[in-house]
Amino acid sequence: MMSSVKNSCTCTLRYLLLLILINNYAWDTSALSNPEDGVKLHVQDDHVVMDNGLVQVNISNPFGLVTGVQYNGIDNLLEIMNEFNHGGYWDLNWSQRGNKGTYFLINGTTFKVIVQNESQVEISFTRTWNSSVSSSSSHHSDSNNSTDWVPLNFDIRYVMLKGSSGFYTYGIYEHLNGMPDFNLNTTRVAFKLRKDKFQYMAISKTRQRRMPLPEDRVPPRGEVLQFKEATLLVDPVEPELKGQVDDKYMYALNSEDIKVHGWVSSDPLVGFWHITASDEYRSGGPLKQDLTSHVGPHSLTVFLSSHYVGQDKLPVFGNGEPWKKVFGPVFLYLNSAPPSTNESALWDDANEQLLQEAQKWPYNFIASTDYPKSDERGTVNGRILVHDRFVSKEDIPAVDAYVGLAFPGEVGSWQTECKGYQFWTRAGPDGSFTIKNVHSGDYNLYAWVPGFIGDYKYGNLITVKAGESIELDDDLVYEPPRNGTTLWEIGIPDRTAAEFFVPDVDPKYVNPLYLKQDRFRQYGLWEQYSVLYPSTDLVYTVNSSTYQKDWFYAQVTRKLGNKVYNSTTWQIKFNLDSVDQDKIYKLRVALASTTGAELQIRLNNLNTEIPHFTTGGMRKDNAIARHGIHGLYLLFNVDVKSDCLKDGENTIFLSQIKGEGPFQGIMYDYIRLEAPAKDERRKEERTKEERTNAEARLYFCTTKCLINVFISCLLIFLM
Repeated sequence: MMSSVKNSCTCTLRYLLLLILINNYAWDTSALSNPEDGVKLHVQDDHVVMDNGLVQVNISNPFGLVTGVQYNGIDNLLEIMNEFNHGGYWDLNWSQRGNKGTYFLINGTTFKVIVQNESQVEISFTRTWNSSVSSSSSHHSDSNNSTDWVPLNFDIRYVMLKGSSGFYTYGIYEHLNGMPDFNLNTTRVAFKLRKDKFQYMAISKTRQRRMPLPEDRVPPRGEVLQFKEATLLVDPVEPELKGQVDDKYMYALNSEDIKVHGWVSSDPLVGFWHITASDEYRSGGPLKQDLTSHVGPHSLTVFLSSHYVGQDKLPVFGNGEPWKKVFGPVFLYLNSAPPSTNESALWDDANEQLLQEAQKWPYNFIASTDYPKSDERGTVNGRILVHDRFVSKEDIPAVDAYVGLAFPGEVGSWQTECKGYQFWTRAGPDGSFTIKNVHSGDYNLYAWVPGFIGDYKYGNLITVKAGESIELDDDLVYEPPRNGTTLWEIGIPDRTAAEFFVPDVDPKYVNPLYLKQDRFRQYGLWEQYSVLYPSTDLVYTVNSSTYQKDWFYAQVTRKLGNKVYNSTTWQIKFNLDSVDQDKIYKLRVALASTTGAELQIRLNNLNTEIPHFTTGGMRKDNAIARHGIHGLYLLFNVDVKSDCLKDGENTIFLSQIKGEGPFQGIMYDYIRLEAPAKDERRKEERTKEERTNAEARLYFCTTKCLINVFISCLLIFLM
């Protein structure tokens, strides 16, 4: 007990000392230098300053925490008065087997100048793992009982260029042979801005608004709802925000869309933006969702997290497993405008800056050899087609297909792959694609095509070498799962539940930003199911119901009372004129999200003890509570014997049997019932075989004739 108290006191004293150091110099910023003089670096015992005449950045030495950003007459854009939010910082959450996750603020022990000249400054803050170092010197005070701090080596870099209105940061993480095993749960770079200035947030062209203050989320001004992230604004500082709900997950985005986001100060008009020119270093592929900016005011670049995938899909590093990865670089861009300018104009300008950053990617000024330059990367070119004989007799271009390279794995494993780099693109109108700027290494090529179910994986391993451009000679042909003709279908196979019925938000829980767009992001929509279906569950009738109005966006539990919930069973009713006896029908069930759910399927008899099919317990991606319209994609292909069906009306029962809480549920992507495989395929195969045999016979006859002619000519010549 005494040891624990001593460790806690040591940790608290250490952070208090750090705060004192920060307060002593973070606000003592000298006037900016002349931009024509290039980049200056000032090194002091307890801090360093990068200054290019446009922006000045103060960083603690040797911790590597950004304690001050001076720009456009504002002494410091950052908020530094909170013990565990030091302005700008890198952090992570990690755990070891059987232990609770532990917060870790990445602070260096060694400072080094990597590059220093008129055009560029790059500085490094490193920390090397040491098993003898106690967690009390590195962990948050509520850490677990581990005696070793996170077994990784860190190198956090900051880069400033001449004439650049901002600065870059990136991190190099390394797990060496001999280091203990651990799980990496979350890692990110975060900036907390001044709440007295930054109150307008923009995460995309259409998702921008004036935000609440952090104190609006704390009782009595705020009321915590069903989970701690969601708060009802009861008595906010700005009265017009009263009655609104704030939740950081309302501002999540797909990785492919997390390009420019940040905050705007109204006096003076200044923007602070995270710009990510590439998402190659993020985990989980282009559809992985994560946080961006939210009340604080916080602005984040999240590299890895369990959000929308679940805790069991995070990287686990075995004892001695070697691993190294570069996260970033991220560009922290600053801009300004005259007082009369609309705040959204600063986001527009930052988006223009994104285009410039993307053209420069990969950056040629990054000094680390762990970050490959353009001539150290390769390119993969190809064309992908879709073969579905029930859609077209000919192979059709896989228009807008997602095509990517990721670590070798099973079909669809890119969704949960989180140790390596991933490189994605979209196929063009003819199915052609080019994947650029790929690190050297071995990859599998993965793809999925909007409008078709399932995942594609190229059969051969692809080895990318520095400076090489690989041309895949043969067209890639994806054959989606298909047995027979479509008898009926519900939804659109696009891996989301966006096309289904999203109810109106309860007036008590409104976020006005989402009244006319992305309505699924409103708080409490899951509770509207119990309002619409108070005693009986959803029944969908093929050919009379429409999925846009009659298929609720999520199969959730029904609320019976205070903290009492019940599982639900949905029905699909359809008619069959004549069942093909002794045949196998196929039911395709594609799920866009699952949270602690189990789906059981029964045919025409809900009371059978054993279901026709069960998924078993599934993943916990929490997309329902986190206002997402998709999480992890799952596809189930269910055989339906003809003796389970009958002429006339049939009913499929979809039972989500878990009912312990409000967020256990399923989001469907697409459901289809297919007729049995007919002789068409066999005829097609026989026709192909007969054609092959005919070609072989023709070849044999032609060859035989040529030989006879040759022999005849030879005999004539000899005579």
